[in-house]
Amino acid sequence: MTADPRAGAAPVPGATEHTVDPVAEDEEPRLVVAGVEVARYVVRLDLDARHGPRPYLHPVRTLAGVPVTDATPADHVWHLGASLAVQDVDGTNLWGGRTYVRDTGYTWRDDHGVIAHTGWRAREAGRLDHDLEWRDRAGRPLLRERRLLSATPAGPGAWWLDVDATLTAATGRDVHLGSPATNGRPGGAGYGGFFWRAVADGEPAVFTGDAAGEEAVNGSAAPWLALTGTGPGGGAYTLVFTGLGPGDRWFVRTARYPGVCVAYAFDRPAVVAAGRPRRNRHRVLVADGRLDRAAVADRLSEGPA
Repeated sequence: MTADPRAGAAPVPGATEHTVDPVAEDEEPRLVVAGVEVARYVVRLDLDARHGPRPYLHPVRTLAGVPVTDATPADHVWHLGASLAVQDVDGTNLWGGRTYVRDTGYTWRDDHGVIAHTGWRAREAGRLDHDLEWRDRAGRPLLRERRLLSATPAGPGAWWLDVDATLTAATGRDVHLGSPATNGRPGGAGYGGFFWRAVADGEPAVFTGDAAGEEAVNGSAAPWLALTGTGPGGGAYTLVFTGLGPGDRWFVRTARYPGVCVAYAFDRPAVVAAGRPRRNRHRVLVADGRLDRAAVADRLSEGPA
């Protein structure tokens, strides 16, 4: 697991006006379940522009303290814990790293933007509610977002993370979301959306209700997907992802690195239509130990409404 790259930075200009607890602004936001800190949320960023600066959750932990996210790993330094990120937003790279160019391949381009925190609506132990802007390289807003993060108990040894994000076009016209796959890369590389860079000692296992393994699961539209692994220090964990929207697919990697993405543009571009906000709601069960299919089904049957 790599070091946390968080650092203090100047507040983002143009913050919206909301009443916020005065203790909040200089302290790193965090999520707490039953008195246990389960996640920190980094919003004040000091990152290389090529790494796709954006708010992200890291470290995320099980209730027993097992880390389940990684940030700035050597293989992909733009992977930042759990975050929303898309490689092609009307031609702006809001993922980080090289951009996939049709008929050329991955290329370093001066096309990186930033997803910027602009103002808090609420900061509580189990709930973080704020506004963001998805900006191009010149600082012009492409999308505006309201994001609500919440953490709740999920029975013995587990908790729920709920990510509720509503995207609104800020340009007065439709905004298109793309991926390397929609720009011509073969091999199921349709990443971009809600991405979770996990951390694992050895290759983790991945499965859905009717399939198992990276190749079988990648690109599927199963209602849930589970990743089980061993964290640093030897603690076992299970992550169960839910919340595919219409047209979304699972993007999964386990062999080269451990990662799961709710991919918004897996094989075709997605559109945030002018005047028609796109709501994305993703839930992740973070559990200690290794859950099998039956145990996952039991936990999901008891999940939040």
